[in-house]
Amino acid sequence: MAEVKPTITVKFLIDGKEVGTLLLTAKDFKTGSTGFYGQGKVSLDDDAAKGYQAQVQLVKIGSKEAKPQGN
Repeated sequence: MAEVKPTITVKFLIDGKEVGTLLLTAKDFKTGSTGFYGQGKVSLDDDAAKGYQAQVQLVKIGSKEAKPQGN
């Protein structure tokens, strides 16, 4: 049975007030590393009419070296 990987929620706070969230899902990066990645738009309750584009990546340290290398 395939391993079920969790999703991660990242919250953006300004002075303790939540202004946005991003949902990160499992990702195998082109570099060979593994981790989590998410992107989206976040509003910071300021004068930026369209908000901000945000991206978050979490890369597992050592995951690239841990993968078996093909010949």
